[in-house]
Amino acid sequence: MASVPLLDPIVSNLVEMITQFSNVATGDGFAPLLLLVGAILVAFSMGVFGVLALGGLGSLFSLD
Repeated sequence: MASVPLLDPIVSNLVEMITQFSNVATGDGFAPLLLLVGAILVAFSMGVFGVLALGGLGSLFSLD
């Protein structure tokens, strides 16, 4: 199976990003805690805005 040249840099950057984040997550000091708090903040905000977007789409199709 031939690899797609467009996806090669994306996959290699993704693998490199995972190794960099794992190095930070297992680091010393407050780095793991800061990474966890940042991930929680991002996940929470994505969830809130996702629910708001779904509510907006739902209001487009309501009969009111």
